[in-house]
Amino acid sequence: MDLNSASTIVLRVLTQATSQDTAVLKPAEEQLKQWETQPGFYSVLLNIFTNHTLDVNVRWLAVLYFKNGIDRYWRRVAPHALSEEEKTTLRAGLITNFNEPVNQIATQISVLIAKVARVDCPRQWPELIPTLLESVKVQDDLRQHRALLTFYHVTKTLASKRLAADRKLFYDLASGIYSFACSLWNHHNDTFLQQVCTGDEAAAINSLERTLLSLKVLRKLTVHGFVEPHKSVEVMGFLHAVFERLKQFLECSRSIRAENVCRDRLEKTIILFTKVLLDFLDQHPFSFTPLIQRSLEFAVSYVFTEAGEGIVFERFIVQCMNLIKMIVKNYAYKPSKNIEDSSPETLEAHKIKTAFFTYPTLMEICRRLVTHYFLLTKEELTMWEEDPEGFTVEETGGDSWKYSLRPCTEVLFIDIFHEYNQTLTPVLLEMVHSLQGSTNVEDTSAILIKDAVYNAVGLAAYELFDSVDFDQWFKNQLLAELQVSHNSYKPIRRRVIWLIGQWISVKFKSDLRPVLYEAIRNLLQDQDLVVSITLVFFLNCCLPVDDFEFRTDQFLPYLESMFMLLFQLLQEVTQCDTKMHVLHVLSCVIERVNMQIQPYVGCLVQYLPLLWKQSEEHNMLRCAILTTLIHLVQGLGADSKNLYPFLLPVIQLSTDVSQPPHVYLLEDGLELWLVTLENSPCLTPELLRIFQNMSALLELSSENLKNCFKIINAYIFLSSSEFLQMYAADLCRSFCELLKDITTEGQVQVLKVVENVLKVNPVLGPQMFQPLLPSIFRGIIDGERYPVVMSTYLGIMGRVLLQNARFFSLLLSQMACELGQELDQILGNMIEMWVDRMDNITQPERRKLSALALLSLLPSLNSVIQDKFCGIINISVEGLHDVMTEDPETGTYKDCMLMCHFEEPKVTEDEEPPTEQDKRKKMLALKDPVHTVSLQQFVYEKLKAQQELLGEQGFQALMETVDTEIVAQLQEFLQGF
Repeated sequence: MDLNSASTIVLRVLTQATSQDTAVLKPAEEQLKQWETQPGFYSVLLNIFTNHTLDVNVRWLAVLYFKNGIDRYWRRVAPHALSEEEKTTLRAGLITNFNEPVNQIATQISVLIAKVARVDCPRQWPELIPTLLESVKVQDDLRQHRALLTFYHVTKTLASKRLAADRKLFYDLASGIYSFACSLWNHHNDTFLQQVCTGDEAAAINSLERTLLSLKVLRKLTVHGFVEPHKSVEVMGFLHAVFERLKQFLECSRSIRAENVCRDRLEKTIILFTKVLLDFLDQHPFSFTPLIQRSLEFAVSYVFTEAGEGIVFERFIVQCMNLIKMIVKNYAYKPSKNIEDSSPETLEAHKIKTAFFTYPTLMEICRRLVTHYFLLTKEELTMWEEDPEGFTVEETGGDSWKYSLRPCTEVLFIDIFHEYNQTLTPVLLEMVHSLQGSTNVEDTSAILIKDAVYNAVGLAAYELFDSVDFDQWFKNQLLAELQVSHNSYKPIRRRVIWLIGQWISVKFKSDLRPVLYEAIRNLLQDQDLVVSITLVFFLNCCLPVDDFEFRTDQFLPYLESMFMLLFQLLQEVTQCDTKMHVLHVLSCVIERVNMQIQPYVGCLVQYLPLLWKQSEEHNMLRCAILTTLIHLVQGLGADSKNLYPFLLPVIQLSTDVSQPPHVYLLEDGLELWLVTLENSPCLTPELLRIFQNMSALLELSSENLKNCFKIINAYIFLSSSEFLQMYAADLCRSFCELLKDITTEGQVQVLKVVENVLKVNPVLGPQMFQPLLPSIFRGIIDGERYPVVMSTYLGIMGRVLLQNARFFSLLLSQMACELGQELDQILGNMIEMWVDRMDNITQPERRKLSALALLSLLPSLNSVIQDKFCGIINISVEGLHDVMTEDPETGTYKDCMLMCHFEEPKVTEDEEPPTEQDKRKKMLALKDPVHTVSLQQFVYEKLKAQQELLGEQGFQALMETVDTEIVAQLQEFLQGF
């Protein structure tokens, strides 16, 4: 590409590519894409984005195309890689001038230089670092800033390389430039502080920007540039200087107004100082040991004493607390239980920690955390009144919550209390004892202190297990506080509920739960929304299925009123997050009491369609509705058919992969589809129609495939004839495609569907899934290597052989034709492999089925069957051992798998009642030969028929082929016949 002629053309196309008109934009983008691999294109782009007289948008686009080209074509091994000659020219052009006037473009140029440096520095680009070091010394403000910006991005990129050779290069680079970087940083620090003192705000902002960039460079060099940084005098000198500079900058912040632009950048710089310390501690804990004492003194003095008043700001406090927490929790500083196994470095660090955290220091930290940082602020109390739902979301972990001060103070408290619980337990208990009895409802300060102390006791619940008799405290103090109805006391009501939620899984007698449920019911009538929502979170703790202390009989007396109050709360709240939490608790209630919920769900059933419609833009809320519907259907059982006008369209939408919401709703939608089928008393046309969604779902081959197979099986059990008549052909095609590329587990799931079809419809089933049967037959005679697959193959073939002998004969003929073998030879191979692989079958039902199926070949004059007679008898005796149990009273044997009539099972309180599908399976079993035919009787009848066919002498000759021990066992089983 000739530069002179091409520049004008490329400039014109870039200009078109900035157009808002798609008719102009699209062709321009296509043309630029074609030029990406043209020699000289990137040289043209360089000329364009370094020409400051051109339009900013065009230059911005040029630099972006250049940056993307580096990613794709800069490496020598890349397809259409740039030539070495062009790369040499480009590298030189990139660092000729650091004078880009537009900040955004300057940043992009710095980033793309860093991308080139990642590949070429220092071997192909040795001049880059010296050029940058010289450029940051110039007096011109713009050039100095742009060079420093590039220096930072290059350092950041080189520090991120992880190969050993690259690490070695960066260590060499760091040791070579570290002294210069420190002096540059000190220079900009001093300049900034001097300009602040003289009141030159504009100059101070410029100097502060350079201070920030030089500190960013030093952060990367310090953390990633040394193997053993504690051995470097310069590194340790810099880190000690960080504390001095922090103090200077914090003092400096006193004189700068909060709304000042300089104040914002100053706070960013202060935070960056703390990040240097935190990163260094994280990467080099033992090198940090000499800094432990100073770090703790610095952080504790600013956060837990008067030294920080009027200086510190929230983000800085968070960083200081993180520093304390990382030192307290650091695994490298914890000696082994056997001291002799600990390294000297660990013992030294532990000694420094122990010396610092004395009883007075720990007591002061604990008291300040609880009585200062745990207190609800005026802003929080205002939010409580003006936006109660917003307040609750923030308190329970909203997006901004995790970055705020409160969770940081709570985590620090938990970590310190865990580490020093023997010291701090008496301190916290003393605070609790000082607050015994009711608090004056007019004393807001005392109420907030009690709220904070109760918060601490909840956070330390596990540590206080042996020190607090929570049951007594609940009966003698906390229960009474829940009953104080004054509006000013609502922080305590809310906190006590939260506190019980923290302790209920730690130490709370189940006998006290009815009293607690009574209190909750009364509190749900509280007019304060925050208290009510906190109760929802509490119920979340004490209702889940894994709470083994929960007893349904204790909860039932409060079920109706509590369910109605929760439903009213669901209607009252407006935020999606809150509605989701309330729905979750309602789901838990339904799941816990199951069928006993039926009298009370009418109102919820009527409201859910409206809520579903309102939540069209809120897919996570719709997920919560789906979960509620799952539990509702399970609770209503067969009566869930009354929900179909709402339920089935919801399932239809949630499982339709052509609809965008399926990304969020599919998993829960499939679960709802499944439980709807399991609890359906009959197949409706609408329920049948939804299955049209299944074909696309099977094509996805996702983690939801298992539920898809369960749904298919549920349709088969619900109404096999109607279902298969409509969908068997489609299913067979889908299965044939799936089996080409599927895991062993998935293969078994497909085969189980076929097995269920044959079980439900032994006459038509083999015809409907005929395309799958030859590969199954071939798998048997080839000796399928996976036992679980072989077991399923034999289960399917056993059904065909036993229940549809005519179809089996046709299949045998087909296989003989396909394989070019004699029919008897194939039959013999199949029986031989069946006998040989019988041990692959572990399920008793399938083992009995195999015995019945092979016995069904008798009586026979076929020489092959008579040749395999010994194997057939062996399998029959194995089957008898599996299913025959001895009656202790009569001493006779009986088949334990026989079922003669349907009995509604008796369900205990802890068991779930049978679903409609469970009943269908039971009825199906009453028609299944495995459960209706006595194997003992069947063996006797088949042997008798074979004897009659061959005559006594012929039959005796056949029996002599069987092992005498097997014959003896057989005779024992057949006594009485």
